[in-house]
Amino acid sequence: MTKLSVNINKIATLRNSRGGNNPDLVKTALDCERFGAQGITVHPRPDERHIRYQDVYDLKSVIATEFNIEGNCQEKKFIDLVLANKPAQVTLVPDAEGQITSNHGWNTIQHQQYLKDIIAVFKDAGIRVSIFVDPDPRMVEAAATTGTDRIELYTEGYATAYLKNREAAVSPYVEAAKVAQEAGLGLNAGHDLDLHNLRYFARQVPGLLEVSIGHALICDALYLGLENTIQMYLRQLAG
Repeated sequence: MTKLSVNINKIATLRNSRGGNNPDLVKTALDCERFGAQGITVHPRPDERHIRYQDVYDLKSVIATEFNIEGNCQEKKFIDLVLANKPAQVTLVPDAEGQITSNHGWNTIQHQQYLKDIIAVFKDAGIRVSIFVDPDPRMVEAAATTGTDRIELYTEGYATAYLKNREAAVSPYVEAAKVAQEAGLGLNAGHDLDLHNLRYFARQVPGLLEVSIGHALICDALYLGLENTIQMYLRQLAG
């Protein structure tokens, strides 16, 4: 079954809005694991507006499932943070400074040499590497030359088009997944996947190993409760 990694950035956003430690980020991560999540994802940014760098150290010391750290690998502070904590996976995202949320994948052709160099740094440390890419076969093919272990397909385009024509919406992702399989790349996905569109995506896209879901899942938890929400997402993936 495709694994569910819960992105807890929004929990940190809520905590930071008032100071203190309510909600407790570490407790929330442990609860997500206890409720069935197979991984925890964080995406620290330089301004620490949600996940703080200290949070990464605190989480690494207690998380028993897969720990995935996302971020902009062009920031030395991010590189140092990942190397110091050695998560199961690092996901490299081409964020611009001050960006609200990730909105595009790597141009793996233009940045091929840079990606080769930085991916080697993390792999030498024993960390599995995934890179964020758009569902473009050319970008997937070029990603396979960088040494990355996996790619994460950026799924906002699918989520936006899903309600109009779900077959057309998922088609580029199916094609990209097939190219990834042929190239020997593992496949992750994330961004705007939710309880409405997740099941169809997981059924249609071959070889999907993991989805990382944060904003929608945390929003659902406000109405449905965290434990129930995680179980609902897991059922979508079970199919």
